[in-house]
Amino acid sequence: MGNKTNKKPFIFIFIGLLIMLGTVYYVIYYSVNNMKKADNHKNVSATKEVTAKVSKEKAKKDTYSQVLISFSGDSTIGHDSNFNFANSLPDVLGKNNNDLSYFYKNVLPIFKKDDITITNLETTFTNSKEKAKKDFNFKADPSYAEALSLGSIEGVNLSNNHIYDYKKKGFEDTIKALKHNNINFFGQGNIWVKQIKGIKFGFLGYLAFNDTSEFRAKIKEDIKKLKNDGCMAIINFHWGIESNYYPIEMQTNLAHFAIDNGADLIIGHHPHVIQGIEKYKNKFICYSLGNFCFGGNFNPKDKDTFIFQIKYKFKDNKAISYGVKAIPCSISSVDYINDYCPTPLKGDNKARVLKKINKLSPNCNFKISDEFYNIDVKN
Repeated sequence: MGNKTNKKPFIFIFIGLLIMLGTVYYVIYYSVNNMKKADNHKNVSATKEVTAKVSKEKAKKDTYSQVLISFSGDSTIGHDSNFNFANSLPDVLGKNNNDLSYFYKNVLPIFKKDDITITNLETTFTNSKEKAKKDFNFKADPSYAEALSLGSIEGVNLSNNHIYDYKKKGFEDTIKALKHNNINFFGQGNIWVKQIKGIKFGFLGYLAFNDTSEFRAKIKEDIKKLKNDGCMAIINFHWGIESNYYPIEMQTNLAHFAIDNGADLIIGHHPHVIQGIEKYKNKFICYSLGNFCFGGNFNPKDKDTFIFQIKYKFKDNKAISYGVKAIPCSISSVDYINDYCPTPLKGDNKARVLKKINKLSPNCNFKISDEFYNIDVKN
């Protein structure tokens, strides 16, 4: 018999090669597939990251900011020494444990919620005894200036007819007392610029009893400086005739002139009673806010006043809209005497004062209320 070749080893080798090739194919296939999946995941992640970044940038670009400012009328935190002491502002303070937070306690919840509160400071904080020759001279001890900070009042207008009641010394003492209590001031040659949420606001104050070309040139130049500095320009005018409920022609002319030259808002005081609100070229003029914390009269017949609020909305540092409202108040928490504690009104009295403001505001073109009326700004 001849020799026979053993074929079994070749079969095993062949099967082994098939298994090896299958294993290699499996490894290569799944490695490539996993790499594709990884790349796809990476691309998805990258896409998500880019999308998130774009959304974040868009959100940043579309971020809006709002600034709320409150204005009140004459704050005469003082007393004329020729008046009787009984029932005077310092007398009432003494009856309230000499707590300087007493004066603004009833409006504090309003003022604490805004970004800036402004009042017209119509007194001096001084112990000087050298008076100016005039009918009424108001002053209080410099310690009384703390009432402003306790009332959440950040800034005061100084341009009025009582800031020099005790001459230069009284004025300088007042400035010192304000600085000591971190109260900002403007008027009488001072300009206050405050940045809030990235927006600059510039405050100007003028005693405006005369309308001259020199005065107008000064107003125009001051507004121009603020605008060149990127500020919203807000002007306080101390003007008008006492006890008059309607502005005189000079008030209207000056207000319109200021707005024509770039002012964004006009706030007025001096008449000791409220005057109307006017909308002019989509800007607002409050001709008189009346009295507020007013130590100049024990019991004025007309105790009506209001807090004017404006809420600006900004996008990319430009005002795109603003809302305005009036919060009716009394200068006193009681109706039978002045207790020097301005208080928001409610019910029928609130409705009465709102009706009064609207009656005095024929050029407002909308109904004034204690809810914000919003206006779009055309830039």
